[in-house]
Amino acid sequence: MIRLRPRLTDESGSTLPLIIFFGFLCLVLVLLVVSATSLYLERKRLFTLADGAALVGAEAFTLEAVELTESGMRPRLTDAEVAAAVQSYVESTPAAGFEALTIERSETVDGRSATVTLSSWWHPPLLSPLVPEGLRIEVTSVGRSVFD
Repeated sequence: MIRLRPRLTDESGSTLPLIIFFGFLCLVLVLLVVSATSLYLERKRLFTLADGAALVGAEAFTLEAVELTESGMRPRLTDAEVAAAVQSYVESTPAAGFEALTIERSETVDGRSATVTLSSWWHPPLLSPLVPEGLRIEVTSVGRSVFD
């Protein structure tokens, strides 16, 4: 009589595949979290630069361009003034770490506020088949000058 029963009920070694699988799953999750955090931080850095550029663009008016209206004094912006101020600001700001930083848009829509759109490339810190090799990040910020 052949005894196959004890061999089938023996569970030794059955936890090793589970440990390998969960170790691999944890590694994948860590890689995804690191990449997502890197993307988030890069977007925040780009947005901070765009905020500063929009503020500089909103302050790019001369005293002759301030108009007296019924609701108070209002600065009048032009697209050329906003674009020149934003270009100067972005060039003078150390943009270390931004790859292919581009000013997509720097204009005034209503003559009172400056709209700035910047874009840059992001690459993940660790290459993985689960994360794209790079993404184009684009942020927009609006700044307005107000006299009180």
